Amino acid sequence: MIAAVGLVVGIVAGLVLQPTVPVSLQPYLPIAVVAALDALFGGLRARLDGLFDDKVFLVSFLSNVVVAALIVFLGDQLGVGSQLSTAVVVVLGIRIFSNAAAIRRHIFKA
Repeated sequence: MIAAVGLVVGIVAGLVLQPTVPVSLQPYLPIAVVAALDALFGGLRARLDGLFDDKVFLVSFLSNVVVAALIVFLGDQLGVGSQLSTAVVVVLGIRIFSNAAAIRRHIFKA
């Protein structure tokens, strides 16, 4: 229940305050969102499998975002930022779809 209230408060705050992302951080935002979605789907899958641990979820969530941002930052410094961004999105996308398939199998038994 606390998570649902936090989600609603966050959405309302975002709509009311309309925060802007600095131009220097804009390349990292989509990567951070995809990394966070990966952790979210992984947590949901673990919950359905009965293996969920809140500490593991929190560490996974934060480390996914930080590692993905560092990879993109490193790519920017090396001059291959778009290629590494694409690689991060592909890898995390594969993980998201894999977790989504496991969730689907668990819910629909198919």
